[in-house]
Amino acid sequence: MSKRTAKKIAFIASFPPRKCGIATFTSDLIENVTNVAKEHFEPIVIAMRTSDTIEYKHPVKFEIRQNVKQDYISAADYINFSHVDLVCLQHEFGLFGGDAGSYINLLLNRLNAPVITTLHTILEEPEPPYYDAMIDLCSLSYKVITMNEYGVVMLKNIYGIPQNKIELIPHGIPDLPFVDSNYYKHKFGMENRKTILTFGLLSKNKNIEVMLKALPKIIEAEPSVLYVILGMTHPSVVKQEGEAYRFKLLQMVKDLKLKDNVIFHNRFVNGQELENFLCSADIYVTPYLNREQLTSGTLAFAVGAGKPVISTPYWAATELLADGRGIITPFGDFYKLAEAVIQILKDDKLLYNIRRKAYDYGRSRTWSKIGQNYWKLFKNKNIPSRVKALKKTPVIEKTSAFELPEPSLLHFQRLTDDTGIFQHAKFIIPVRKYGYCSDDNARAAIAMIKYYNQYPEQKALNLFNTYFSFILDAQTASGNFRNFMNFDRTWQKNEPEHDALGRTLWAFGNIMATPPSLAYLSIIKDVFDLSIKQTTKQAPRGLAYSIFGLSEYLKQFPGASDIKHCLIDAADRLVRLYQQNSDTDWQWFEEEIAYDNAVLPNALFVAGLTFENEEYINVAEKTCNFLIQNTFNGRNFSFIGSNGWFKKGRTKAQFDQQPIEAASSVMMLRAAYDATEDEKFLILQRKAFDWFLGENDLHIPLYDFTTTGCCDGLMSGGVNKNQGAESTISFLVALMTILESYTILEKKTTKPNQIRIENLPPRQNSRQKNKDSTTIKKTQPFPPD
Repeated sequence: MSKRTAKKIAFIASFPPRKCGIATFTSDLIENVTNVAKEHFEPIVIAMRTSDTIEYKHPVKFEIRQNVKQDYISAADYINFSHVDLVCLQHEFGLFGGDAGSYINLLLNRLNAPVITTLHTILEEPEPPYYDAMIDLCSLSYKVITMNEYGVVMLKNIYGIPQNKIELIPHGIPDLPFVDSNYYKHKFGMENRKTILTFGLLSKNKNIEVMLKALPKIIEAEPSVLYVILGMTHPSVVKQEGEAYRFKLLQMVKDLKLKDNVIFHNRFVNGQELENFLCSADIYVTPYLNREQLTSGTLAFAVGAGKPVISTPYWAATELLADGRGIITPFGDFYKLAEAVIQILKDDKLLYNIRRKAYDYGRSRTWSKIGQNYWKLFKNKNIPSRVKALKKTPVIEKTSAFELPEPSLLHFQRLTDDTGIFQHAKFIIPVRKYGYCSDDNARAAIAMIKYYNQYPEQKALNLFNTYFSFILDAQTASGNFRNFMNFDRTWQKNEPEHDALGRTLWAFGNIMATPPSLAYLSIIKDVFDLSIKQTTKQAPRGLAYSIFGLSEYLKQFPGASDIKHCLIDAADRLVRLYQQNSDTDWQWFEEEIAYDNAVLPNALFVAGLTFENEEYINVAEKTCNFLIQNTFNGRNFSFIGSNGWFKKGRTKAQFDQQPIEAASSVMMLRAAYDATEDEKFLILQRKAFDWFLGENDLHIPLYDFTTTGCCDGLMSGGVNKNQGAESTISFLVALMTILESYTILEKKTTKPNQIRIENLPPRQNSRQKNKDSTTIKKTQPFPPD
């Protein structure tokens, strides 16, 4: 067998037919490295995808769904088993899932091959998650490539990256001829017109408004001017805002009476057609909104074609247009922009000088030369053949023999109609005669918010809106909540006691802290505020649920004094209940441990973290440890059974064990970790979750991998096969909580610990402080061209 001589390189990036600048960049890079290396280069592509409609072809060998964490782990394993020599990552924060795109670092940490990362975005003033993600990314990379001199400066001065790890390789430029634009204008019916072009995926950052405002003055000086806006709206913008920005621009064209001087081409163009458009332009403009843009493929394209470019001073433009290769105008100054355009249109000598300088400069950056630079780096003999993982596998992954199931909404969709989620099911078939309840719809709304934060899919938002509508309708004029609704949409009268108020406030708080859009905030605040006066009238578990909601409210509005008072009052009542009912052998809030027990310690952990209150956390730890002592046998969790519960001085009931107990334990143990930073709580948390998967008294899974629903209970003779709302919601909330915990531990190096119930996790002196607020609009990098 002949020895393989080709260098096998895996490229992690977006890739055509996906329509984005990084996809185009990666395709051009592979094509030009191939032209240089020929048979010595074997590329494979690990493609990032956001749409199920895209069909990839060679060289794409594996696909990663942006927000599916397990896909990153699977991709790392696929790359390792593919025996690649090198991994080339194209990095832009918004391309990857997780906080600040951190899922990609999880993938890199599992790789055996060395990584070379091309940075398409470097933030000058990063928020902490972006700073941490960049530091981790660079530490996991053998080399990092920036396309701009300023990028080198930022990497060294802001992130402390050593010079020997940084490579400067500019953005590639197509090798276009230096041509007269009039030769190409006939292709588009633009003869005898002075043409101005902007192209690329459309978003607010393009700031096309400034150019439109400048046009009337330009037209006054040169009536034949035609401004061509070429490109479809960026897919991520369409997903979030639809075509609102494009329609705003169309309205401006109408208001400014520019109909005869502006053309929109709302489509994605590449290849020969794009070259034809560019060659037909007399001037290229990029009036971008913000300076924090380090690269621009569209700008590089225009400079390489020898176009006179007028731009605002964002970082990429400042470097590319230096030394007379273009004209820089201030951000948002349409008057200066108009002056610059008129100056070029009226001065042929200036136009030609700018064109020649730009075109000559572009010859050093043609894609053929950039391909050579990358290939030289790829084949460097100093690159190590293998790398050692910089981080160890999180301890909670080592604790469990089970893989986490992929979150699914299939059974939620099955249980939900246009009113809400049905309470009960026979197997997986909804039982309509029992109707709906606010308890379930509130918890389903929480589940959808948690799901949507990690997997922003439209189906999750649709389900959320249904559940949200239900609980809004459940509120009465007094601020209380009705619970049971019949199938005919009439509310039941003379309802039994329930926890709908607390659970609905919990849901409202989650929505307030992380709303799908800001438009929800004013609605939720009004209904939440109406119910505040009802919070003190609740039973202990209702108080706990309310504490969850109140604490989330304060993340959005940390100065809300009435909310603080309500939260403190509710937490103080739980502490008094503990003081009244506890003794040396019974560390609990009541004389019976019944249902959804872990929410009580959990609520005091949350209150303690919110106010840094030692008393709340002390009581939370004592009751949490007492509950674990009575539900964890050293091998698996055995929750309090509903056939008798657990009364003080008596033996606890073993069956029927309910999924809600596992879910609330998972959340409590996460809060215990947040309060103590003791990873043993996360080990126990994974043990609690594994109860769903079969690590229970009967070694039978309650989660049904086929239906994606959860069985209603663990009974002495097996499982209750019915898969109703509460059990299915409990499973998904627990799963999303575990995934959040995994994100925390990705940044930690730990060793597995043996769990000993007689020596429960001690409280540590240091703990994570609760942040004063949660910002809705995080600083996000701009989408690539």
